[in-house]
Amino acid sequence: MKNNVVLLLLCLVIPLTVGFLSGMATVESITTWYAGLNKPFFNPPNYLFGPVWTLLYTLMGVSLFLVLREGPHPLRSKAIIIFSVQLALNAAWSFLFFYFQSPGWALLEIGIMWVCILYMIFMFGRIKRIAGLLQIPYLLWVSFATLLNAAIYYLN
Repeated sequence: MKNNVVLLLLCLVIPLTVGFLSGMATVESITTWYAGLNKPFFNPPNYLFGPVWTLLYTLMGVSLFLVLREGPHPLRSKAIIIFSVQLALNAAWSFLFFYFQSPGWALLEIGIMWVCILYMIFMFGRIKRIAGLLQIPYLLWVSFATLLNAAIYYLN
């Protein structure tokens, strides 16, 4: 029981830390560069992003925990690798878009990230079905973010 609590906490800390670091890359640009961009009519208010991403990073941690708790599985190593890759891409997007102020490169990168998330869902689902299903909101949000990124790129 105690080991599961420690593992769960570790699995939550990893994506939440990445989210925190990504937030640090965006914080200055939100009120300056990003505020001056032309945005599409469907651009959500800035206050919505923090809570949504916190929920999504939490779901990532729970899914990772469920996969790791399943014990030995022939796909577990691949699943952990794709989880790590998509998480690194997630962090990189924030830096590309906000810190480097490059919506074009960010759009290319988010497309790659989307494919990695889809593959992660597939891999997680093969190990523990609920772990894959918990990532569907993440895929949907990144799909929306891709559309938003593309619209911003086009409008600017």
